[in-house]
Amino acid sequence: MASGITLLHSTRPAMKLFDLTDRTALVTGGSKGIGFALASALGWAGATVVINGRDTDRLAEAQQALQAQGVTVHTAAFDVTDADAVQAGVARIEATVGAIDILVNNAGMQHRAPFAEFPLDAWRRLSATNIDSVLFVGQAVAQHMIPRGRGKIINVCSVQSELGRPNIAPYAASKGAVKMLTKGMAIDLGRHGIQVNGLGPGYFKTELTQALVDDDAFSTWLAGRTPAGRWGDVDELAGAAIFLASDASSFVSGHILYVDGGITASL
Repeated sequence: MASGITLLHSTRPAMKLFDLTDRTALVTGGSKGIGFALASALGWAGATVVINGRDTDRLAEAQQALQAQGVTVHTAAFDVTDADAVQAGVARIEATVGAIDILVNNAGMQHRAPFAEFPLDAWRRLSATNIDSVLFVGQAVAQHMIPRGRGKIINVCSVQSELGRPNIAPYAASKGAVKMLTKGMAIDLGRHGIQVNGLGPGYFKTELTQALVDDDAFSTWLAGRTPAGRWGDVDELAGAAIFLASDASSFVSGHILYVDGGITASL
């Protein structure tokens, strides 16, 4: 007796759901660390990647490294905290590379200091980089996606979107804001066929965290605090990024996908 259920593999091979061929992805802060890893992942899945940053030399180095992996990659140097520069930069990409199908809002910074002594200039820089950039780039790209009726936006959150740590109260506040901005964007853009989700990395080994990796006391604490018992490797973000960027997540929006070894699940 027929069940009335159409098997997925009978109409569309499952792996095609994750195929990003013929799509263009913009990754802000894409020349190093997590941004570079996410750009690599989307390129491995077939996307043409545009990496953004302010340092043209570093962008060129990252472009060469991605090309060596077989990724089709372009660079776009503009300041994501400058709304006018963002509008102009996104327009250039649309005109010269092609329609932006996927946006990864990854640009971010950290500054550690006790709350009572946190410098106001650091607060302003952190807020501009971690929050303003998501609004500015998200708006600029969405304005192009809306008429096309489709698009994927991934905002890079953090376990600090949920959890605090000593001496990073403003950073945690900024990542909490990104989480809620993600949900708000998903609500406003969903009717235009655009899915907006967050990717929440836990503690990953990058050049920005190397000092903590080398701190035996911190690494011992982290291993005990994290169910997986270790630091993450940035390549372990690839699957989540490809999922959120692909047709596999066509009915997923407003969700924060934590890739954290279980740290947000454990007291």
